[in-house]
Amino acid sequence: MNNASQKVKVLLAEDNKNLGSVLKSYLNIKGYETTLCANGEEALITFKKGYFGFCIIDVMMPIKDGFTLAKEIREIDKTIPILFLTAKSMQEDKLKGFSVGADDYLIKPFSMEELLARMTAILRRARERRGGEIGNNIFKIGEYIFDFNRQMLTYKDTDFKLTSKESSLLRLLSLNLNHVLERSYALKEIWNDDSYFNARSMDVYITRLRKFLQQDENVELINVHGVGFKLISNIQ
Repeated sequence: MNNASQKVKVLLAEDNKNLGSVLKSYLNIKGYETTLCANGEEALITFKKGYFGFCIIDVMMPIKDGFTLAKEIREIDKTIPILFLTAKSMQEDKLKGFSVGADDYLIKPFSMEELLARMTAILRRARERRGGEIGNNIFKIGEYIFDFNRQMLTYKDTDFKLTSKESSLLRLLSLNLNHVLERSYALKEIWNDDSYFNARSMDVYITRLRKFLQQDENVELINVHGVGFKLISNIQ
């Protein structure tokens, strides 16, 4: 199995049945777990139900086009890699694709080797941004393992069950491991607005997370005055 693709679940939105089937089979052979959807609406519903680590989206699709789909996915997940497939090479389309959050753009026809190379490069950059993620929503933070889907933080043989807000906040911190998580961004992502009341509420959850994370002396959750918070792990 390709190490770069290990455990990565791919959402493939492609209305051409033949091309979609070929891409799905190829990616699965290369170690990805691929779900194929025939249009943008089906892809959005599937994305909301599952946990994906990469999106490949055809621009021209029925019911909901690729640009609209990508924009709606970005409203749910700001960090998931998105690669557009298009038959057009127009500069305006490329610019529109990047404006709605695309990581890269591949013009048809393309080789499978080029697709794989683009995906590998995008995933490498994503891992560098995400720091400690070792699987889909599973993070290593020092000696801790954080499973976002199960809302469980584990330190050696001890499990800490987190609330949904604690889990969402720890996920954002983990995605930005050893980098600053801006307070306003976290508030808008989890509470939908950055009001004073919600800011005080987030401070309470930060305090709770610090208590869970105090078992490992190599892990620290600090305040960055006037900016936000920083989850630090001295073990990579």
